[in-house]
Amino acid sequence: MMRGHGIGNVSRLARVVIVGGGTAGWMAAAALSRFFDDGRRTVTLIESDAIGTVGVGEATIPPIRSFNAMLDIPEAEFLRETRGTCKLGIEFVNWGQQGDRYFHPFGTYGQDLHGIAFHQLWLREQARSGTAGAGPIGAYSMSTAAAAAGRFARPAAGAQSVVREIAYAYHFDAGLYAAYLRRLAERQGAVRIEGTITNVTRDGETGDVASVTLASGATVAGDLFIDCSGFRGLLIEEALETGYEDWSRWLPMDRALAVPSRSPGPPDPFTRATAHSAGWQWRIPLQHRTGNGHVYSSAFMDEDEARRILLANLETEPLAEPRGLKFLTGMRRKAWNHNVVALGLSSGFIEPLESTSIHLIQNGIQRLFALFPDLPISPLERDEYNRGMHELYQDVRDFVILHYKATQREDSEFWRYVKHMEVPDSLARKIALWQHRGRVFRENAELFSLPSWVAVMLGQNIWPEAHDPIADTLDPDKVAAAMAQMRAAYADVAARLPGHGDFLRQSGSWHLAAEAAVA
Repeated sequence: MMRGHGIGNVSRLARVVIVGGGTAGWMAAAALSRFFDDGRRTVTLIESDAIGTVGVGEATIPPIRSFNAMLDIPEAEFLRETRGTCKLGIEFVNWGQQGDRYFHPFGTYGQDLHGIAFHQLWLREQARSGTAGAGPIGAYSMSTAAAAAGRFARPAAGAQSVVREIAYAYHFDAGLYAAYLRRLAERQGAVRIEGTITNVTRDGETGDVASVTLASGATVAGDLFIDCSGFRGLLIEEALETGYEDWSRWLPMDRALAVPSRSPGPPDPFTRATAHSAGWQWRIPLQHRTGNGHVYSSAFMDEDEARRILLANLETEPLAEPRGLKFLTGMRRKAWNHNVVALGLSSGFIEPLESTSIHLIQNGIQRLFALFPDLPISPLERDEYNRGMHELYQDVRDFVILHYKATQREDSEFWRYVKHMEVPDSLARKIALWQHRGRVFRENAELFSLPSWVAVMLGQNIWPEAHDPIADTLDPDKVAAAMAQMRAAYADVAARLPGHGDFLRQSGSWHLAAEAAVA
């Protein structure tokens, strides 16, 4: 992360107030307090023990590692304290058709040859010799091969074998992660105030938030406010009436039920997303338990049926009663309005299908650092922040919509709706380019790279009409031989990696209290 100019010695912005704790609040507090270390600036976080957080098992994507590294968080300690596991990607079940199964891996597919994208060479070989000759696309992914074998290793610096192509993220207990970050932030000088906010006072001239008043009568003033109050949006919406872009016509899921279950054994190094008749079910393996949830559309399914499906598809017995969550997919019209920056659920919500919730918080913090304001706050910086966050949310939105649109299922009213719905022009263009010759073009700084789009398109049976003709410039026999060597290398290395649970124990990442859960 970059230090913005406002973190320099001449900044007049001295008081940052974070409203709400949870993952978003304590990520912001840990990051800000690390750099506000000169004694002139303060980070205050207000939260109430009476207001619960979602606190489910959380799945992430690889950029979380750079956030933790920025805070100098040792990986083994982090995994121990959050009962975390490693994640190589997501297995999707029943999405293209019922019975289908595919893997969206982190990392790359194969090696590009002479500047030609590997998947184009694979498409050509598939057309030439069929699956028997080319093998499945996942056979060319180190993360896929390792996940299929239940194995994991951290790529060593300077690794020469294909193990260097392993890319990974984490699963962890969100409540434990917030508690871990709280301890870190408070050591760095952040101050937590317990209390419920009852009033928001705005400046009569600028309209900025000047202070918040607690139920105790105490007043907390600030220069910059970070709204981490969840869907409520206490500052960004209730006080500033920012407005919300509703994306439910493309993403009609608006409910979720979450429940933990007993760990079935050594944790898998991947998330699973299983499609049901009006939504899907997550499975997130932690050290001490499994996180499960059913995301569904209340327009197509009632809560009783959603609960029945969730509990009927658990691998082991539940450890608690399912908890419900209501949401509306979309985002605030402005993530930064006046002197309030919204993070996490206050900023918007795109369902957790591709594990992007934590990343959207992380990216919001990163952009705030890069554009950190002074007083008075510049509209230029605020507008640039909003532009970037809007693009990011739209990128994630389109990729998640793809999973629903790219289906052949018509076995329920829900699947018929999403299969035939109109999608945003930005996504329709991507699908058309892929269907023509398997091309994927990334715009701006899109989060999901080419292998991600390839994984979902092929995994959900969206095949191009032809491959890119540039692939025909290479000798097919030489390419086939190179591909066979790649497949063999991935399979060989995967077979020699330690089991995921063994890796966690050997690396000092396993929490002793979790042993009984998998015994």
